[in-house]
Amino acid sequence: MNIAEKTKPENEQNLPSDDKLKNEKSWSFWTVFSSTFITIFLAEMGDKTQLATLLISAESQSPWVVFAGAALALIATSLLGVLIGYWLARRLSPKTLDIAVALLLLMITGLLIGDILNS
Repeated sequence: MNIAEKTKPENEQNLPSDDKLKNEKSWSFWTVFSSTFITIFLAEMGDKTQLATLLISAESQSPWVVFAGAALALIATSLLGVLIGYWLARRLSPKTLDIAVALLLLMITGLLIGDILNS
C-alpha cells in the first residue's frame, strides 16, 4: 500500500479504482446485452410469432415490409416488457418478483394442463 492509499479515509481504501469500475460497467453491459439477445433469440425460434411472420412473408411476397413490421412489433413488445419490468423492479424486491413470476408460471402451467385434460 502506498502513502496515498494510507492517507485515504478507511471507507475509501477498499473502493475499486475508476479503471476497474469502467471495466465492470462494460462487462456488465455486454453480459446483460448478450444474455438478453441469446435468450430472446432462442425463445423466438420456431414460436408462433416466427411462424406467422414466415406465412405472411410467403403470402404477401413483400419480405422487407414484413420484416419491418415484425421488427417494429417485437421492438414495441420488448419496450413494453422493459418498462413494466423496470417499474416493478423499483417497487418490489427481487425476491418478491421471483416469487410472483414463479407463481404466474405455475398458474399458466396449471391452465395449460387443465386444457389438455379437458380436450
